[in-house]
Amino acid sequence: MSVPLTLLGLLEREPSHGYDLKRDYDAFFVRGKPLPYGQVYATLSRLARDNKIVASEAEPGDGPERKRYVITEAGATEFEIWLTEPVAPEPTLQTVLFTKVVLALMLGRDAQQYLDTQRAAHLRRMRELTALRRTGPLVDALLADHGLFHLEADLRWIDLTTARLDALAEVVRS
Repeated sequence: MSVPLTLLGLLEREPSHGYDLKRDYDAFFVRGKPLPYGQVYATLSRLARDNKIVASEAEPGDGPERKRYVITEAGATEFEIWLTEPVAPEPTLQTVLFTKVVLALMLGRDAQQYLDTQRAAHLRRMRELTALRRTGPLVDALLADHGLFHLEADLRWIDLTTARLDALAEVVRS
């Protein structure tokens, strides 16, 4: 996910302080690993440098002084272009899963064991996401569905690769 473009989208909604942007980003786009404050402010600094946003003068608050960030026309244009462009389905055909299997076979290691371990990890994550989908709010349920669909595709690939492992081993070892 593109943090800068997501922050631009949040700023298009309304001018905000960095703290509020982080809170909203974590609430809607992150599950399990919050965006570090340092990354938020470093990204805001780069966006300001590139004239995508402007920061107001520091305002006193309940804690440290805060700056309110406002999206510029250039930032709004970049966000609009990004929002309307489709996401590349898969820019490369070489995934981490594929790479690990091929390297294991090239090195004479047990690729089947790796695939079995990966399958078990995927199934554990699917159980977690299924529970979240059943009990969580709509945003969490939709994110869980997205993750489940990707995990299902990976599991199909793992099964197919397992069935072809001997043939793949011959190809990569020759």
